[in-house]
Amino acid sequence: MLMRSLLLLSLVFLGFSAEMKAQIDEQRHANRFEQLGTMLRSPNVYRNAAGAPGHLYWQQQADYEIDVVLDDEKQAIEGSGKIRYVNNSPDALDYLWVQLDQNQRAADSETPKMATNSISSQMSLRQLQGILWHDEDLGFKIHSVRKLDGSDIQVAVNRTMMRIDLDQPLLPGKEFEFTISWSFNIHDRMSFIGGRPGYEYFEKDGNYLYTVAEWFPRMAVYSDFEGWQNHQFVGTGEFALVFGDYKVNITVPSDHMVGATGVLQNPEAVLSSTEMQRWNQAKSTYDKPVIIRTQAEAERLEKGRAKDTKTWVFHAENVRDFAWTSSRKFIWDAMAVKLGGKDVMAMSYYAKEANPLWEQYSTRAVAHTLLSYSNYTFDYPYPVAISVEATNGMEYPMICFNYGRPDEDGTYSDAIKYGMISVIIHEVGHNFFPMIVNSDERQWTWMDEGLNTFLQFLAEQEWDRDYPSRRGPAHKIVPYMKMDKNLLEPIMTNSENIYSLGGNAYAKAATALNILRETVMGRELFDYAFKQYSQRWMFKHPTPEDFFRTMEDASAVDLDWFWRGWFFGTETVDISIEDVKWYTIDSRRPSEVKSLEREAYEREESHITKDRNRADVPQTVVERDPGARDFYNSYDRFRVGPSDERQYQEFLSSLSAKERDLLNSGMNFYEVHLKNKGGLVMPVILQFNYADGTSEVEYLPAQIWRLDEYEITKVFGKQKEVVEIILDPFRETADVDEENNYWPRKFMPSRFELFKSATSPRGTSRGPNPMRDAQKK
Repeated sequence: MLMRSLLLLSLVFLGFSAEMKAQIDEQRHANRFEQLGTMLRSPNVYRNAAGAPGHLYWQQQADYEIDVVLDDEKQAIEGSGKIRYVNNSPDALDYLWVQLDQNQRAADSETPKMATNSISSQMSLRQLQGILWHDEDLGFKIHSVRKLDGSDIQVAVNRTMMRIDLDQPLLPGKEFEFTISWSFNIHDRMSFIGGRPGYEYFEKDGNYLYTVAEWFPRMAVYSDFEGWQNHQFVGTGEFALVFGDYKVNITVPSDHMVGATGVLQNPEAVLSSTEMQRWNQAKSTYDKPVIIRTQAEAERLEKGRAKDTKTWVFHAENVRDFAWTSSRKFIWDAMAVKLGGKDVMAMSYYAKEANPLWEQYSTRAVAHTLLSYSNYTFDYPYPVAISVEATNGMEYPMICFNYGRPDEDGTYSDAIKYGMISVIIHEVGHNFFPMIVNSDERQWTWMDEGLNTFLQFLAEQEWDRDYPSRRGPAHKIVPYMKMDKNLLEPIMTNSENIYSLGGNAYAKAATALNILRETVMGRELFDYAFKQYSQRWMFKHPTPEDFFRTMEDASAVDLDWFWRGWFFGTETVDISIEDVKWYTIDSRRPSEVKSLEREAYEREESHITKDRNRADVPQTVVERDPGARDFYNSYDRFRVGPSDERQYQEFLSSLSAKERDLLNSGMNFYEVHLKNKGGLVMPVILQFNYADGTSEVEYLPAQIWRLDEYEITKVFGKQKEVVEIILDPFRETADVDEENNYWPRKFMPSRFELFKSATSPRGTSRGPNPMRDAQKK
């Protein structure tokens, strides 16, 4: 327990660390709380100092008309189309850049050359294949690039980028149209090549399930802040894309079911009358999914091989990309979601291998995601949102491919169930970031993955009160923050240069936002500012500066210290309670003063008393001779006399009424000495546990560190006696060392062990399966 004394502001030392004064020559302030200043791009007429689009903001537009044929025998794509590119910039463009992302899988790709690898004592053939890469012909074959009059256009292909050389500059406000034809072989995404799109082959029934993305030459972004974003695609940094309208005709075997970005224009031509009736029913069903193509119907189709084809026609407006899926194995269900006075169709496509899990949860998870995200941002503006079971996770406008397959017997572990729901929430959530709030993923992964993972955490907690969220809560980022400093980079790091992408761009960014909402700003201010950012940059291209500035501008909270620490640095949170001193007010009552003086005197003279009581100590003169004694030999210097009482009354009469109340309050004062060991300044949250069993929490803003960023002292006045002080009691600041968060110190094993989940949304581990075990019993 803590101890106290009754001397006026006297103290009992409970421990002291001499090292705390070691940094006497170092500047101890004016670093972490300085404004970001030149670390941010300067505001201008295109994006202003408040974080909003400026009065001259512009962005380019690219519209597509595409015809594509899926060859189910050769697993190949044949495509042709027309692109209309509108130059809304103030610049004359001498050339245009087009992305050829499929070339990342070409035999001469630079991706494997950039990867380091080594040989271990045991390696699988798949691992060795990965080292050798491959000699499959998977890159784009560009057959023609022509003007509308049929004449060829000069182009230059540099791996995943193609430059279109213009005969004359494309002036501001003008547009350029051209046609292009191409083909490529679809790869097996279940092989060592992996990747986002591709096919999965089902050996038992001999069918394929295609997830088709990055499948056509796409216009690169030309922006006010970067010019052409033509960095090569090597696999990690995803996409910077231009908004536009799409008209896409997809020709597939007639027994295939197709889902795609946009709205199906010819349902009567591609659906059976029964499917049309169910589809129309789904449009007005809000409480549960309607199955449009059943499992039994899909299983019958699996047994055949249609030789004829059907063409599915899709239109999509104001999207930055287009993806689609096709298979005869598909079960299809859908339900309507009411959002902002309109209906949105939530849908799922999945093979029988995904049931019963997908039939029960997928479309419900899609609907929940739309409602949850819309609450924090804007009403979902697109007409559909689709989830496709494809053993991986990847997002595109209105459609995403998601993980979560049960075991062959239909049972599944809770890890698989929650992993599936989480990845569906995450990938559907990407419709908001970056499909609508269209940040540059090639440069800043955190601007879509971090913001999306943060909203995913909120949606998960709204799904189930006990949802086992993997990312978001502050204490779950600690294992990453405690990694070797050589493996850490600031969040503001290019996507390709991050060692631990999941820990950095997903988890740390999401955790930072959660701390910002719960601990620094408060929910009301954060939610308002976050919604402002989301709505300001709908269907536009924001930068990190736009996000940082909007969050401050809309809340009146200075957050430069937070961005500096969490986004531009790699320091950790480690605040330590170094020392606590307990003071009480000296009442100046003579009896108490004399009593304390007596105690102090006796402690000081205790060695003399010890010697005096020894048998071999001779008597003193005063002890032997009464004549040597006078008044002062018998006088009690610690007795309260009339003069003491008179002085006390004079002291009381000099006090004001408030001073007298404080004197008689019995108040305890606790001087708490804190040290910032991790370097990352954060608010200080202290829980005081009292002797009567009650407790109280005090919150100190991060600015308490402004004048000394390494150590501070704060005095707390308490009516009750404190027996324990706990720092960060709710584990909301990501403190990496909780053992120094207690006073008095207590032994406690480290709470933070690197937790390996039984599964992850992009993994395949099955984990324990109590459902199957129960069925076996």
